[in-house]
Amino acid sequence: MTQTVRVKLNSTVQNVHDALFTSRPLLQPTPDVVLGATDAGTEMAVPITPTPSTIFGTRGGAILNDNSLWIADTGHHRLLGWKVLPTEDNANADLVIGQPDFFHEGRNAKGEITAFSLNVPTGVAACGRGLAVSDPWNHRILIWNETPSVNNQPADIVLGQPDFSSCESNRGSDWPTGETLFWCYGVHWDGKRLWAADTGNRRVLMWNGIPTENGQAADLVLGQDDFLTRDENGGDEPDAMSMRWPHGIAIWCERLCISDAGNNRIMVWNTIPTDINQPCDFVLGQMGLTGVDHNQSNYFPIAAGLNMPYGIAAAGDWLIAADTASSRLVGWHKDDNESGAVARLLAGQPTFQDKGDNRWQMPVRDSMSWPYGISAKDDILLVSDSGNSRALLWRVSDEIRNTIQK
Repeated sequence: MTQTVRVKLNSTVQNVHDALFTSRPLLQPTPDVVLGATDAGTEMAVPITPTPSTIFGTRGGAILNDNSLWIADTGHHRLLGWKVLPTEDNANADLVIGQPDFFHEGRNAKGEITAFSLNVPTGVAACGRGLAVSDPWNHRILIWNETPSVNNQPADIVLGQPDFSSCESNRGSDWPTGETLFWCYGVHWDGKRLWAADTGNRRVLMWNGIPTENGQAADLVLGQDDFLTRDENGGDEPDAMSMRWPHGIAIWCERLCISDAGNNRIMVWNTIPTDINQPCDFVLGQMGLTGVDHNQSNYFPIAAGLNMPYGIAAAGDWLIAADTASSRLVGWHKDDNESGAVARLLAGQPTFQDKGDNRWQMPVRDSMSWPYGISAKDDILLVSDSGNSRALLWRVSDEIRNTIQK
């Protein structure tokens, strides 16, 4: 159903536009499958003990090219894998990585750092014929060249560390290099390049091709003037190059997009950057390249604002963002190519001006609480509904699907 709402904007934004914003649905009315929750996804699982079907505070996941599903069960420090995309609520996972079995938890399985141990895993991305996983509290990214087929299958490549037994931030130094990582929360493979949101270093790194050596140095850095600095917003005021808390990465109609959650914005480059610290062309969530306030200084959300956007994904002509602190998803069309563009699509809230975890109610099937990570494959959106400790497999709206199928 189409919703229309008058948005009360601050004086700066009112000078630009004070209009009626009309929301259109971003998703189908309810998700196809809910994973990790009890009672078919109508309430949170409390207590959340590790089993083949429970999830605790998930922050990422991906559907791979072979149609398998992998979810970062962040709070249980493990990956859960389904060999085929599940079609029933709360389906048991087939595989586990990071723990000795489905019934154990703990950072690095309460043991040594290995090629399959995990410490607060977050981002998951299809990568070639396998997957890449950000393991931020071990300050590394793990790459499997093929989809794992057995429990605790070791990764083939580690980035950020010289070997699989090391785990110090920036390899024990106060400053980074092109080979180190510090709280790397996001990862993305675009078919040609691997991208990592090196969040603690306030930068995004890029490797040309899938890395083939442990600790391989990145080829490009964004957010800093060089590979050796890690200053918040580049050590100056926010601008078209600076980052505060980068998280999500997506390629949207040949544009690079990075969600800079700490600055409450999404940075967009009209072409794939080729120069170190290349400035972005425009931002979404702020009226200009220097704005950083959540909801553009409004208490309630607005159609052109964001509040800690973590996950982003592209589907057809649309960029979808998890506006995490507003417990909603918003979407922009490819023609929305200037700073301050108003989002057109909405999910999780009745109108663009509403907020609140689960719409200030108990969880229901179509509500969200702090959606953290999102990924898209064909017409399916995977939502990491972190506050509800569940993952949602949700078909996109017909408006998005039509641009995927054309």
